[in-house]
This record gives sequence, structure tokens and C-alpha cells, in this order.
Amino acid sequence: MMNLAEILRARILVVDDQTANVTLLEEMLRQEGYSNVTSTMDPTKVCALHRREPYDLILLDLQMPVMDGFQVIEALKTNDRDAYLPVLVITAQPGHKLRALDAGARDFVSKPFDLIEVKTRIRNMLEVRLLYKRLENYSQVLESAVRERTAELRESEARYRSLTELASDWYWEQDENGNFTKVSGPVLEMLGIRVDGFVADATDEPVPGWNADERAALQAAIAARKPFLDFVFSRVNPDGSKQKFKVSGEPMFGPACQFLGYRGIGIELKSRH
Repeated sequence: MMNLAEILRARILVVDDQTANVTLLEEMLRQEGYSNVTSTMDPTKVCALHRREPYDLILLDLQMPVMDGFQVIEALKTNDRDAYLPVLVITAQPGHKLRALDAGARDFVSKPFDLIEVKTRIRNMLEVRLLYKRLENYSQVLESAVRERTAELRESEARYRSLTELASDWYWEQDENGNFTKVSGPVLEMLGIRVDGFVADATDEPVPGWNADERAALQAAIAARKPFLDFVFSRVNPDGSKQKFKVSGEPMFGPACQFLGYRGIGIELKSRH
């Protein structure tokens, strides 16, 4: 709910070509405690005034020379910064009420004025208008925070990837089933893992030559959901050359502590013959 002080500070513009009506409305509003009330008898100035200092409520007479209230409403719609049109129309013509609402006005009051009705409609409309502004401001703050946080995460990820690329031959991620979901570098070719489409299955049988004990130890660490650092394993190629690899990895867990998979880095150590 809006507090009374905030409502009474709302910016209100009275638009009527009759001096008596302007004086009556201004006096009524000031007696109610509204402290930010202005007026104009020239409807052609309304749009410029609203662009310069957006109003929370515009009390708008429909029957005016040169530019009537309907034309003013259409002109106000061109203000892209304000999707909510804060117009309360004033009319002595019953048939104009529905037309004004269809045109975009939010509410109406009838002439001759029933001051209790006018006060109530003004108060209700200001509450809605200020709540709308509060929600709009909150959405903008939230959107800005999301953009800032997203940028921070992307920057952090970029730094992390940059560091891993400098410190390793490859970066990798696996899902909970052991399938490679992200690979940076020639890890699949280096390890001789078969690729089915875009996903490589780490549980596939490797090419011959891997050290069975080392491979079993690494698989045991992964099965136990344990991190491992600089784990060395090796293989003998068909031409008799030997390769050694050093890999580090850590398990990934979700908000509910569910296991998501592994991620890590690796390098190929200098080959010996």
C-alpha cells in the first residue's frame, strides 16, 4: 500500500479552459493536502509540460477550444517513456465517458462536480498510478541487477577459461552419466575416445594401450565423487611410443546437492621413447 505522504506529494496537472473550474479544483486539492498542483488553461501545452516533468495525474477537461481533450489524449500517447496514461477526464456529456475510456483515459468525473466523488476518484487513481511506478522502478532495478550479474558471470567464466587454456591442453566437462558435454582442446583425439554425434562417452572402451591400473584408479575416484589433482596416467601407442597425461578434476553439484558431473583440465606430458 502507498503511504499518505507519498500520495500527497504526487504531481498533479489541472487542464481546463474555464477559470472557475481551475480555481475550484486547485483549492479542493490543496485543502486535501496535495502539495504539488499546477494548472494550465491552454491544452496545446499539456504534452510539453508532461514531457518536461511527468505528472502522476492529469485532470483533463474534454470540452476545450483549439484542442479538445480527446486530441490531448492522442498527443499524450506519443510519449514512449510513459506506457501508463495518467488521465482523469472531466466531462458534462455522458456519451463522452465511454469514448474517453476507449481513447485511453483511466477514469472520469462528471460536471457539475460532486466533490466527494472527485476526491475519491483522484485518491484511487493516484494509488494505482504510484503503485505502477513503484513496480516499474522495481522491474528496472531487477533487470539492471540481472544484466550486471550476467556480465560478471560471463567475465568470470572468460577469465577462468583463459587461465585454463594457458595452464592446460584442454578443458572438459562431463554430465552425471560420464558423457563429455564440453570440450576445449584436442582431448578426445588425444585420449582416443570414440565420439557419437556431439557427446563422447567416457565409459566407452578406450583404444588399446592404456594402463589398466591407472585407468581403474581414475574411474574409482570419479565414481566416489572425489576431486583429483595432477593424476597421471599413460598409454602405449601401436608404434611403441608412450604418452603420459596429467589431469585434474572436481565434481559439480546443484543447489539441492545433486551430482551434476565433473569438470577439469588436462595436459599431455612430454613423450618418452
